[in-house]
Amino acid sequence: MKLAWEGDVLSVQPRIRLTRSFDERSHTYLGYALRLRGSIGGETRELSVGIGKAAQAKHAFRVGDRISGETEPVTDPRLEPVESYKAAKLKLLERATATAAAGPPWPGVPPALEVYRERGHRRLDVRTYDAKCTTCIWGCRMPVEMIIDQWNPSVREHRFETFCYGPKSCPLYRAGPTRKVPGRKGMSWEEEDWVDEDATEHRGPDE
Repeated sequence: MKLAWEGDVLSVQPRIRLTRSFDERSHTYLGYALRLRGSIGGETRELSVGIGKAAQAKHAFRVGDRISGETEPVTDPRLEPVESYKAAKLKLLERATATAAAGPPWPGVPPALEVYRERGHRRLDVRTYDAKCTTCIWGCRMPVEMIIDQWNPSVREHRFETFCYGPKSCPLYRAGPTRKVPGRKGMSWEEEDWVDEDATEHRGPDE
């Protein structure tokens, strides 16, 4: 069932799902996650909406815009960073005044998903994300699906992790503790700092 909503944009971030299988990982680029303050189904509150790559390219949503549309509740909340998706009838009701944000955080129009893929990410402490990075285009809260047993891929666990795609010199950045990935027969793999360093080694400190 489609739900009509309207609200002011609080953040626009990439909507990416991470799949882990012990020491291997892959990403699924779903689109963009909008966080808004407005109304949905007759209720006034904060809400989150998932939109596709083409919709963001067309409307170039950014913080401060007032928009409306229709979406439906996600079928599996473990696999999405938003509460509703499959957006339709999107409308830009009022465009925010463009400002040159020196950042951080950076609240402008986010780049194409290909840019995020090329930049690579570093783990981001969840408390830092919640306190400093929810309005930044470089922040990302990913649903994580973990394949526990490669020989029995139906055995899976789920959680959420936060990441940063922003400049490595950002003064707000905190990595937080390393992350452990469970495996079969009680084994686990720790994703150490070198993984982030390898993923972002092609970027300079201010890139």
